[in-house]
Amino acid sequence: MGTFVEMSNRVHFQDLGLAAYQPVWDLQEQLLKENIERKSRGEQGVHHLLFVEHPPVYTLGKSGKREHVLIGEQEMQEREIDFFHTNRGGDITYHGPGQLVGYPILDLEQFYTDIGRYLRELEEVIILTLAHYGLKGERSKGETGVWLDPHVPGKARKICAMGVRCSRWVTMHGFALNVCNDLSYFNHIVPCGIPDKSVTSLQHELQYSMELSSVKKIVHSNFQQVFGVEWI
Repeated sequence: MGTFVEMSNRVHFQDLGLAAYQPVWDLQEQLLKENIERKSRGEQGVHHLLFVEHPPVYTLGKSGKREHVLIGEQEMQEREIDFFHTNRGGDITYHGPGQLVGYPILDLEQFYTDIGRYLRELEEVIILTLAHYGLKGERSKGETGVWLDPHVPGKARKICAMGVRCSRWVTMHGFALNVCNDLSYFNHIVPCGIPDKSVTSLQHELQYSMELSSVKKIVHSNFQQVFGVEWI
């Protein structure tokens, strides 16, 4: 009798470089739609992971509050910052150059049907990445994402925001890891709707110049490890 070997899920990986928010959102919607159509025909979905940097943009989740944006439309235009209401979970966040944004489009029915577990595993990818650089990333109860010193009053700071959407167990949106981005953009919002905690980046914490390309490799490897996937 032969030995059964469990096959890993295979994931199409794309690094989109610097790309505007709307076309990448459209791409995610297209990939999600294609997966739902496959599932409706009884076929397996196709997994994707997109890496991207966005030009400056604020995005507001479906449960977010517009008052958490502290500047008006005219000032955003003057500062050349885009703004989008999105269909992901979470509140307001910022994306910009020097920040690694990851968008997994996964059919969770081929992994597990548990959104909570999915978010915890996304957090684990980032926690392992921070550990590579000697930083202790942690979770904060009731607050999705990855933090430094989340339980120390006055010192808690967020280094990775997360917000996802899931339709028929197919995911989109994802995580935003601050690597070497300009943190001053966060001064014009209440990040993730949490007023009493600050925002930080790998470069700010380590106090030396960071290359996004090297961090991408670590996140890419940790995603493969945590989700047990093969790359296509």
